[in-house]
Amino acid sequence: MPSRRHDLLALAIPRLRRARELDSEPAERARVEAWHRTLDRALPTRAVPGLARRWEVSARDVGFPSWVLTPRGRPATRTLYYVHGGAFMAPIDAFHVRYATRLADAVGARVVMPDYPLAPEHTWKDSHDALVDDLAHWAEQPGGAVLAGDSAGGGLALALAIAARERGLAAATHLVLHAPWVDLTTSTPETRDAAASDPWLFLGKLEAYAAWWAGTADDLDRPEVSPALADLAGLPRGLVLYGTRDLLHPGCRLLVRRAAEAGWDLTAVEEPGLIHVYGLLPLVPEGARAFRQVVEFVR
Repeated sequence: MPSRRHDLLALAIPRLRRARELDSEPAERARVEAWHRTLDRALPTRAVPGLARRWEVSARDVGFPSWVLTPRGRPATRTLYYVHGGAFMAPIDAFHVRYATRLADAVGARVVMPDYPLAPEHTWKDSHDALVDDLAHWAEQPGGAVLAGDSAGGGLALALAIAARERGLAAATHLVLHAPWVDLTTSTPETRDAAASDPWLFLGKLEAYAAWWAGTADDLDRPEVSPALADLAGLPRGLVLYGTRDLLHPGCRLLVRRAAEAGWDLTAVEEPGLIHVYGLLPLVPEGARAFRQVVEFVR
């Protein structure tokens, strides 16, 4: 049963994030494009207390910034390559930076966070090859790279792992996926039922953002866009964590089924009644449990 603290956050987060269904696709596109014109794309370090004292921040230019956070005064024996969520249309949030640096601290890693170009102005084609090459660079470094991501970033992380396998590039040592968006076709029949219980995500927005990221309807089922539909054999050991009060959980279940069929070593943690990306929430016991599970898996 979800904790009381979780249920309070399940009410509060959608309100704080002003979550609501879109009015229309054109209106939503105009709203997002107008918002993008106001964005400061610098890494949001000021919103993370103490980060500047503990981490040195630099950027690797891969056609867009790929932020590198190196721990000050303590060794980094590996890399955490973290791909942020946000439905492919929202930038890196302090929420992502806090989680990634906390996890990296626990496993002795530096953090790399690519700031990939966003939809609707951009599609997957504008960043995919650069991301694959950037990941391969860090996977080749001593200690290798843990590849992780949440929501859209989780799906993108899986797509990068598949591309690295296809191109014969260095593979990540582990793959950690928090409520990944892995089927942008929304073809899983349970998806529409799941929408009724999710307080945060909305089906109309999901379909609009998927179309933006794919660019064309013909690309929706490509492995770069919907990696759950791809060949999953031969990928790094994986861990996927998701709750059932999440519009994306039918896609996560599809991923788990297809992983078993392909013989991919994927451990699934399904939590009844928990909301989207619950594993990134630091203030609930379910989030603390997920953090321990991730650390144990990566170690």
